[in-house]
Amino acid sequence: MAEVIRIAESASESPQVLPQNVEAEAALLGALMIDNRLIEDIQLKLKSHHFFEPLHGRIYEAILKLTDSNRVANPVTLRPLFEADESIKEVGGAAYLAQLTGSGAAVIGARDFAQQIYDLALLRALIGVGRDLVEGALDTSEDVAPLAQIERAETELYKVAEEGGAEGKAKSFSDATKEALEMAERALNSGGHLSGFTTGLESLNAKIGGLHKSDLIIVAGRPGMGKSALGTNIAFAAAQRFLNDAEDGIEASKSAGAPAALFSLEMSADQLATRILAEQSGISSENLRMGRISQQEFRHLARAAAELQSLPLYIDDTPGLTIAALRTRARRLKRQKGIGLVVVDYLQLLQGSSKSSDVNRVQEISEISRGLKQLAKELDVPVIGLSQLSRAVEQREDKRPQLSDLRESGSIEQDADIVLFIYREDYYLAAKQPAEDHPDFAEWQEQMGRAYGRAEVIVAKQRHGATGKVHLKFDSRITKFTDAADESYLPEVRS
Repeated sequence: MAEVIRIAESASESPQVLPQNVEAEAALLGALMIDNRLIEDIQLKLKSHHFFEPLHGRIYEAILKLTDSNRVANPVTLRPLFEADESIKEVGGAAYLAQLTGSGAAVIGARDFAQQIYDLALLRALIGVGRDLVEGALDTSEDVAPLAQIERAETELYKVAEEGGAEGKAKSFSDATKEALEMAERALNSGGHLSGFTTGLESLNAKIGGLHKSDLIIVAGRPGMGKSALGTNIAFAAAQRFLNDAEDGIEASKSAGAPAALFSLEMSADQLATRILAEQSGISSENLRMGRISQQEFRHLARAAAELQSLPLYIDDTPGLTIAALRTRARRLKRQKGIGLVVVDYLQLLQGSSKSSDVNRVQEISEISRGLKQLAKELDVPVIGLSQLSRAVEQREDKRPQLSDLRESGSIEQDADIVLFIYREDYYLAAKQPAEDHPDFAEWQEQMGRAYGRAEVIVAKQRHGATGKVHLKFDSRITKFTDAADESYLPEVRS
């Protein structure tokens, strides 16, 4: 093993020694060549770039290639692959492969060697991130952007933290069945329809089963339909349910609610807070902004504000976020606050990562929708993306949206697990109001009376179940959606 020692000594002569153990790498390679079955467990986590000595990384890669093609990997079969390798000539040529198998005892500690090599690789990656951060911070050129450097460093740190996250992703059918039963039990205990996080709307929960982890839910509509209102309502309901369940002693893992993050690219945090206070106090948000409230209403408002002090709802109103920056911020909130739901208002206001003018808007929206789906899977949380619809809706007699109306990209429809459209007939009827002395005014008034305050949420796509409609009430004064009364339970009207 003199050649191995020589490699280790040359590494230690560098001015700043990085964390490494070349002897452990050599021992592991020798063990793998003696018993190829060890590869099955080790290759899930350990990759060739985790080896400090590049030659060892190439030998490990060659062992994987041979075993993947059902061939034996030993010094004899590996020899032809390394005869022209310049690095191996420096340590005695292809005979070095045979020397690595010199200690059969290494087979016993192979898994421990692999773990140590992996851990040391993570430490080196951390040092790399730190070095880049220091170099970037020392750069005082004109285009310096400290916040961008922080976000980039956070992204790199998260990659280091998630390194090896694919390990053990394949689950046995037994494990998968257990998770399915737990989901069914949660739905049963909630009254037979809620297997995910609550939307705060019983009828919508009954239709989609709540918000499921790793799902991308698109909520779309024309301007004025109430997209932001529904997104805010759902985020608030999930956060409030989590708070209530915690007070009732229900474990976070069994709660039907979750801490929520609301990324608002259109409205400021104080505007959203005003909306939520209006919903909870029952006071018109317009009156709140204008200060047209009584002392009693102000007391209601103060009480509502006090009750919401500890609500686990986090609002990020940074304008012009890129999809990369949003994912970085969401990861940070997941790590620091344990968020279980992300709402993005709205998708078309996000920017793609490319700064090139050659990238058209369709490609950019495709990148954004893919990024949101990846975020949902990466953080294992439901992500709700609000989306604008194209003007094609306005050109039809029936203004109810269709999947083809999703603006700028079919990839939104493709990436989404659930697509919800909001439709309010009273919005369109209000625009057609005739003069009071017009012959059609009475008919319009009757139509408006039937439609006023009613909303439809159209489930246009759902991977987990059927499509259809959900009828809701919408109070435009306080921008709040609520369940509509079931007409089958209303008293019979006698003529």
